[in-house]
This record gives sequence, structure tokens and C-alpha cells, in this order.
Amino acid sequence: MSHNTIEINRAMDKFDGHHQVWLFGYGSLIYKADFPYLQKRPASITGWTRRFWQGSHDHRGTPEAPGRVVTLIPQEGAVCHGMAYLVTPEEFAHLDHREKNGYLRLAVEIDFGDGDSVEGLVYIAAEDNAAFLGAASEEEIAQHIAAAVGPSGPNRDYLLHLAAALREMGHHDEHVFAIERYLAELASSAHQPNA
Repeated sequence: MSHNTIEINRAMDKFDGHHQVWLFGYGSLIYKADFPYLQKRPASITGWTRRFWQGSHDHRGTPEAPGRVVTLIPQEGAVCHGMAYLVTPEEFAHLDHREKNGYLRLAVEIDFGDGDSVEGLVYIAAEDNAAFLGAASEEEIAQHIAAAVGPSGPNRDYLLHLAAALREMGHHDEHVFAIERYLAELASSAHQPNA
């Protein structure tokens, strides 16, 4: 599949005729909602886990040196916490462009903390997309992130903003926080004077 998924996403007709749709965000969408929305609510989805396995050629890296950003990987029994936004269909032109580097819209059941749930959308970069980097240890991912920079800024900022947003929401994500710890160790050792 191509790096650019805009046309594939435009063809999704699941929510045609809907005046508003819930969108689930689990990465930068948690802390950077650069689009108008009608409502915003903490939410979760079941059966998926957040992983820094997707390459970023257009935001946190370049085609020659992609950064690493999160996608969702199927995992039985897992619960991924994030933020849901109620948007009008007009916002999908912007969102499809923002998520064009391998992400496809997928219909998903979104759960809210009060027991309510609703069918909505999430953008997921699956293993068959051209930008998928795949599994690596948290330490290797931290080394990769420490070196990557793209048009949207240093890859490390993406990770640090995401970790801070998850903490603020009261959620522990061992994968994200382990990478954050390794990144801090790398920064600390880089500032140590040579013995």
C-alpha cells in the first residue's frame, strides 16, 4: 500500500449521511486537536494496544530518515485509552491529510467512562502500509526517536507530549513510559562530561 492513504480514506462510506461522527485519538490527537470539534471526551477502545511501530516520513521524520509514531496493534483483552472528539464530516478532509502517511479509517466501538459506547472512527496504520517499521525494543525505539526530526519538529517532542497527556488523563502506558525513560537516559548520558 502507498505511503499516501488520502484517496483510500475518501472512499470510506461507512458514515455517509451522518451529520457528526466520534473520532478516537490515541497519539498526537490526544494533545493536538488542530480541528474544530463539537465535544471532547476521554474514551477507550478494547482489543488494541498502542505501539511506536509506525514510521513518520512527513511529520516527525523525513522519507530518508523516518521518525517513529504510534499506531494500534490488535491485542486480545487490551484496552487503549485516549480522547474522543465529536466532529462533522467536513473535518475528514483535514484529518485524512494529517494521517495520510499509512493510516486508514476504521470503524470501532468507542467506550466512555460512564458506561456509554458508540460506533466511531479511528485511524490505524496496519502492518501492510509502506511506512510500517514494526516491532523493536523500547530502548531501540528511544534511540531512533532521539535522532529523528521532521517538518513538525523533533520526534522526541511527540513522545514527550504523548506521555505527559497520558499522565494528565491518569493512564499508565508501559510501552510509552519505558521509551520515555530510555530517552531521558540517552539525554542524560549525552550531557555527561567525558571521563
